[in-house]
Amino acid sequence: MRKLNSLTKFAALLIGTIFIFVFWVTSVNAQVQLTERSKLAINGIGPIRVGMTVDEASQSAGIKLIISGSGGLDEYQCSYVQPKGEPKGIAFMVTKGRIARVDIFSNKQITTIKGAKIGDTEERIFSLYPGQIKATRHPYQGLPPRNGKYLTFVPKDAADKNYRIIFETANNRVMRFRSGKLPEVEAIEGCS
Repeated sequence: MRKLNSLTKFAALLIGTIFIFVFWVTSVNAQVQLTERSKLAINGIGPIRVGMTVDEASQSAGIKLIISGSGGLDEYQCSYVQPKGEPKGIAFMVTKGRIARVDIFSNKQITTIKGAKIGDTEERIFSLYPGQIKATRHPYQGLPPRNGKYLTFVPKDAADKNYRIIFETANNRVMRFRSGKLPEVEAIEGCS
C-alpha cells in the first residue's frame, strides 16, 4: 500500500511538472510574437529592438517582415519594412541594414508601455509622462491637419539619451506615434 501511495504521489508530481513546463513554454512563446498587444518602448516594440537586422527582427517576432512601398531594401540608405499580415498599421524604418525606428500610424490597439495610443488627448500624454514631454509646433502647421503638435518624450535616464518617442497630434488628439534612435526618429517624412 505504501508503495502505491508513493507511486501515486510521484505520478501527480510528474504530471504537475509537465503541466507547469507546458504552460511556461506557451507563455514565453506568446510573449515573443509581435501582436497588437505588443507594447512600444523607446527602443522597439515587443521582441523587436532598434539595432536588429530585418532577419533578426523577423526571427525574434515570429513574423515575416516585407518591404513596404516601392523599391527594395537599401542596406546603406533608408527603407521601410512591415509585417506580412498582422499586426497592421506598423512599419519599421531600416537604415544601414538595421531597424532604426518603429512607426505606429493607424493601429489603435498598439500602445506604449505606459498605455498611450492613437486617439489619446494631448493632456493624457502629458499625464502619462509627467515632466518628460517637450511640445513643439507641428512642422506643417499651415496644412491639414491644423493645430498639430509634436509631443516628444525625452528620457531622463542617461542610457536612453539617444532615443525618443514622438506623438504627432492634430486638434488635441494623437494621430500617430513613433519611437527609435536619434536622428532617425526625428525625420519628419521618414525616409523621404
